Amino acid sequence: MKFLLITLITHAPDPVTRVRPSTTERFRQVVDNAVLAEELGFDGYGVGERHERPFLSSSPPVVLSHIAARTSRIRLFTAVTTLSLLDPVRAFEDYATLDHLSGGRLELIIGKGNGAAQRELFHVTPENQWARNIEAYELFRRLWREDKVTWSGRFRPSLTEAETWPRPLQQPIRVWHGSATSRESVDLAAKWGDPLFSANVTNPIDPYAELIRYYRQRWEFYGRDPATAIVGAGTAGFYAAKTSQEALEVYRPIFEGRLALQRSLGLEVVFPTFEDFVERSSALIGSPQQIIDKVHRYHERFGHQVLHLHADGDGLTERQHREALELFQGDVAPVLRWDIPGPEWKA
Repeated sequence: MKFLLITLITHAPDPVTRVRPSTTERFRQVVDNAVLAEELGFDGYGVGERHERPFLSSSPPVVLSHIAARTSRIRLFTAVTTLSLLDPVRAFEDYATLDHLSGGRLELIIGKGNGAAQRELFHVTPENQWARNIEAYELFRRLWREDKVTWSGRFRPSLTEAETWPRPLQQPIRVWHGSATSRESVDLAAKWGDPLFSANVTNPIDPYAELIRYYRQRWEFYGRDPATAIVGAGTAGFYAAKTSQEALEVYRPIFEGRLALQRSLGLEVVFPTFEDFVERSSALIGSPQQIIDKVHRYHERFGHQVLHLHADGDGLTERQHREALELFQGDVAPVLRWDIPGPEWKA
């Protein structure tokens, strides 16, 4: 199994202390966490893309370029690149450049994105965002693979023998499709033989397991062996401690702070108690053995080979956050790497 840390660069008060860092400090935390991830032996580090409050992740190519300069080995992911909002030609230029600056360590996770505010910002509607995502990806694929492209579509001007520069370092790049509920994203991934990353962070396991089952079904429909499909999955929270009692004691106020925020914003509460959250959500909170056991339970339903944890402390002190990640890499990751084969990974 492979392991990533992912951040959406949320800019909100700490759920425990209620202190919100400055924008500059928040970006520093993101970069420092990426350096820490490489130091501890994680396989990848991902930066999301959102264009509305409370996120600062509107420009992942810029953030990842800085991280590329501070690291040398770790794979760099977008999580996700919102192609439904972007001009695929401009997206290609940004990421082809980043591919070189990172020494070919870039991987993309694409998706349509979420949020009404960012749709309005880019004049995208719920009715056309799926069509935009599909069209943009299919053009992006061609731009990455072909020196000259002739193309026409619905949402951007046509191209005639268009050349795009720089030509990318990786040929081709691995593109994942991020999806929480969408069969459209799943079908697009299966059509092109791309891996799927389940955004299984909001609800209990069943709807995500069904979506992954459908992905493998469509993978086979397009003439592929279901056993060759690559699946990643996320976590709704993470904290590892030597004992379950310590883990629960530390994480309980974090959950309660999040719950209070959800209720103040009028958001639907899926897990009303801390005990329910620990048991039924994808959060990994407990001793190393408890975390290993829970990942195995999820793997029985998902068959996933890649797992992401939160890159941010999100209520933990810097020391707690580091110690939890160290414990994961020392006591959890080696067992899961042995038990669950991971996908082939570029060096």
